[in-house]
Amino acid sequence: MSSKNDKNKNGWISHGLVAENRRARFDYEIGDTLEAGIVLTGTEVKSLRLGKAQITESYASPESGELWLINAHIPEYLQANRFNHQERRPRKLLVSKKQLSKLDQEVARAGNTIVPLKLFFNDHGKAKLLIGVGKGKKNFDKRATSRDRDWNRDKARIMKEGGRG
Repeated sequence: MSSKNDKNKNGWISHGLVAENRRARFDYEIGDTLEAGIVLTGTEVKSLRLGKAQITESYASPESGELWLINAHIPEYLQANRFNHQERRPRKLLVSKKQLSKLDQEVARAGNTIVPLKLFFNDHGKAKLLIGVGKGKKNFDKRATSRDRDWNRDKARIMKEGGRG
């Protein structure tokens, strides 16, 4: 009886999905994925618990030996007054040095980018970010993806009707 977002009676997310970048799999061909921790302030966590974050226009960038999440939008927590956070500040991502060097090598290749896919709370209540190494798709690749998705939808409908088409 648990839903996609497990909320308690106050509307807070204890664990589960907070934000998803659905456009990433359409715009990028995602290769490897990795779960990274994220460094947040208290008001950012409270705002995330309300489920109000957007990661559609964000990306991750390795800079000076650290991995940073750039342009992710976490709105201000309205109950906090003077100790609120900036909405689009760069946030540090927590990965091991081995994973960071691997990601850095992947980004050094032409056309590769680190794209955030999902922002969620794990079973222990910690905020995590699923990131993937993506290579940008061309327009004809996007059309092929859309065509395949439409065909699979039509095929499922035909099979459900019993093949009477």
